[in-house]
Amino acid sequence: MLFTSDNWGGVHPKVWDAIRSAGEGFAPAYGHDSLTQDVHKRFEELFEHEVALAFVPTGSAANGIALSLLTPSYGGVVCHEHAHVLIDECGAPEFYTGGAKVIPAAGSFGKLTTSGIEAAMAPYDPPMTHRVKPSVLSLTQATEWGTVYTPEEIVQLTEKARSYDMAAHMDGARFAGAVNASGATPAELTWKAGIDIVCMGATKNGCLQAEAVVVFDTSRAEELAYRCKRAGLGTSKQRFFSAQWLAYFEDDLWLKLASTAHERCTELRTVLEGQGGIEILCEPQINELFVTMPDETAEKLRSAGAQFYDWVQPNDQYAGKARRFVTSWETTAEQIELLSCEFD
Repeated sequence: MLFTSDNWGGVHPKVWDAIRSAGEGFAPAYGHDSLTQDVHKRFEELFEHEVALAFVPTGSAANGIALSLLTPSYGGVVCHEHAHVLIDECGAPEFYTGGAKVIPAAGSFGKLTTSGIEAAMAPYDPPMTHRVKPSVLSLTQATEWGTVYTPEEIVQLTEKARSYDMAAHMDGARFAGAVNASGATPAELTWKAGIDIVCMGATKNGCLQAEAVVVFDTSRAEELAYRCKRAGLGTSKQRFFSAQWLAYFEDDLWLKLASTAHERCTELRTVLEGQGGIEILCEPQINELFVTMPDETAEKLRSAGAQFYDWVQPNDQYAGKARRFVTSWETTAEQIELLSCEFD
C-alpha cells in the first residue's frame, strides 16, 4: 500500500530494454550518437516545433538550467507559493541563476491566477534598482496539487507575464499526466500558449533518469550547451538518456503509463470518499489525491502498512490534517483493494 510518491516507482521494462540495448558497443559521446539525434527529431515532432534540447538527470537541474536562461542574477522568478522551485529544490534556482530571487504568488490548489500575479508583482512594478527585476513566470504543469492548467488558462497567465516583460517557464515534472488529463497536445500546452521553455520529466512516469530542458528559441542552443557543461551536466554517454526517451515515446507509452496512474488514483478516490472524517480536497486530475483526515485515521492506515505523506504547505489552511496519496503506473488494483479493506 505504497502511496508516497511516483518517484518511488521502478523503471518500465521497455525502458530497461532500451537502456540495455544502448549499452552494446561503442557510440560517439556528448550527444553525437545516433540515438540522441533520433530523439531530438522525436521531440520536435512531439512539440511541432524546432527545439534546443538538453538531457539532465534531475528535475531540479532542469529547472535551474532553464531559469538561468530566462533571468539575470538580479532578476526574479514569480511562481506559486507551493511551487517546487520555491519549496523543494534547496535553493537550486537561486544557485543556477547566480542569485535570482524566487517570488511566491497565491492561488488555489497550486494554480496561479492573473490577480495572484498582479499581487505578487505589486512591490516590483514599476521596477526600481533597489529591488530585483522579475524576469520570468514559472508554471507547474501538472501542479503540486495535481491540478492541470488548460491551454486557455496558460495563455492568460503568459500574456499577463508579457505585460510585465517576463518570459514564461514550465516545470513539467508530471507533464505526461497533464497531457493525458487535458486532451491538449504538448504544443498547445507550451509554446502555442506562450511558454518559452518547458522542463519535461519522465522519471516519475516509468524512466530511470530522464529530464529534458526543451527550449523553443533555437538561437539559445549554444548557450544551453555551455550552461549545462559549466554546471557539470555535460553528460558524455547521452545515448543512455536518449534510449529512455525513445522507448518512452514509442507507441505512446508515456501517455499509457500516465493514464494507468490516473485510473488507479480515481479508484483510490472512490475508496476514500465518504469514509468517516475524510474529505476530498480537489478532484484528482492526474495521479495525486489530496484529502483531510483525522490523525487517528491516518495512524490506523499507517499501522496497517499504508504509506503516504502529510501535506503541510505555506499558509496551510488545513491545520496539518491534509494528506497526499500518489499512485503510479505500477500501482495495482490489489493495492487499492488492500487499503479499502482497512475501512471494513
